[in-house]
Amino acid sequence: MTLNEEVNIARTLEQLTWCDEIVVVDSFSSDKTVEICKEYGCIVHQRKFNGYGEQKLFLVSKCSNNWILSIDADEVLTNELINEIQEEFSKKTIPFKAYNLNRKHVYLGRIFKFGRLRNTPILRLFNKSYANFTNKTVHETVSYNGIVGKFKGYFLHYTANSIEKISYKKNRYANLVAEEYAKKGKKTNFPQLLFKYPYTFIKEYLFRGNFLNGYEGYVWSVYLAEYSVLKYLKLREKNKLNQ
Repeated sequence: MTLNEEVNIARTLEQLTWCDEIVVVDSFSSDKTVEICKEYGCIVHQRKFNGYGEQKLFLVSKCSNNWILSIDADEVLTNELINEIQEEFSKKTIPFKAYNLNRKHVYLGRIFKFGRLRNTPILRLFNKSYANFTNKTVHETVSYNGIVGKFKGYFLHYTANSIEKISYKKNRYANLVAEEYAKKGKKTNFPQLLFKYPYTFIKEYLFRGNFLNGYEGYVWSVYLAEYSVLKYLKLREKNKLNQ
């Protein structure tokens, strides 16, 4: 999935050239994203963005093969992980129908070596006859009920490279989540908002070990705390407009 990813996309595609095909769904980028994708031989579809889940379901439907490796434009596979996947798929029978890949968090250029974000397993490699994405507007996941395989290697998630990008993503995700909450009739109250920020910051910075990730760990904890409040402020605003 892409939207104005000319800064990231070549780095991502460089590590996917071994795949049988690379399929991209672009939300009408105004930069050179599509041009770069075509240089790498990608099959590009352009489609209006109506939520992450819906967009990824569309993307999966456009893939020719049953096996899907889902990688975002700001994610990069390591050689170690590529070798493991290729070795697994060279077997006469593939042991599992879905696999977790280890995701390592990169924030403002720093690879997080401490806390839960240093190595997060996430289901990103699957047979679409047995698994697929949920249709959630944001924070979509792959739904699969069977036993999941895993690899030792990891991929890097370059979450944000500037404070401006952090602010943009915070506002974008907060809007999408607030819209989803409003559709479900979710409410909020002032006491909840009052304690949301300190609770989230302390949990992320201290209990989840991000203080060990230096300045970048502090910024990440502030971002999550602000995001946790902002989505409910936006929800409150939407509920007032709908009254």
